[in-house]
Amino acid sequence: MQTLQQTVKDGYAIVTLDRGKANPINDQMVTELRQLIKEYQESETVHGVILNGKENFFSAGLDVIELFGYDEVKMKSFWENFFEMIYDLASFRKPLIASITGHSPAGGCVLAVCCDYRVMAEGKYTIGLNEIPVGILVNDSISSLYALWMGERTAYQYLMEGRLMNVQEAHKNGLIDEVVAPDQVLATAEAKMKHYLQFGHDVWQNSKMMLRKNILDRIASNPEAKLEASLKQWWNPVTRKTLETMIARLKK
Repeated sequence: MQTLQQTVKDGYAIVTLDRGKANPINDQMVTELRQLIKEYQESETVHGVILNGKENFFSAGLDVIELFGYDEVKMKSFWENFFEMIYDLASFRKPLIASITGHSPAGGCVLAVCCDYRVMAEGKYTIGLNEIPVGILVNDSISSLYALWMGERTAYQYLMEGRLMNVQEAHKNGLIDEVVAPDQVLATAEAKMKHYLQFGHDVWQNSKMMLRKNILDRIASNPEAKLEASLKQWWNPVTRKTLETMIARLKK
């Protein structure tokens, strides 16, 4: 693994995002994360997974600098991979906890909302889905997961505004479950994992799948239409111009 680090403890694994300073998501990270989740889904010794970030960043979201250079074939492959990753994470039967160590906008937030529980570091960090101002389409797979935690009304308003929340706002709105000191994020996530794992694995996992049935059906529906819509928006001249401006700002 080149973009992830994994540590297996007593009954659970910690997967640490490890790509540069801000953990931007590219095709390789998506592929490696899907591979690990599949392995842990089938494992008889790993009964839960913690997704962990690094200091100041869980993930800054999609690596728009790299993705902007993808050709049409590569971009289509990436979106297919990304959407399948969302389903893989959301349908992971075992406990999945986000250890949010810092900023988590856009794609970083997508990873987080796939999880069952989210612990975030206190500080001047932001989290949320700000895709619309950037010109990236938010489909119902992502919006459904956002609304699962925040409620339909708040999720709708925040999505349409492309609004990022500070830690306190995210906690108040239900997007985050706990806020702790930065050096306690992973330990708190591990404590929650141990709490989940004390229950019978079958009953916990089956209950999760029953509770998530409707949302998983929604995520799995109309994959071709979602892909086509995302690609059309990605190559829209207005979106390309917005991304160019954003990339120029990031490179300064």
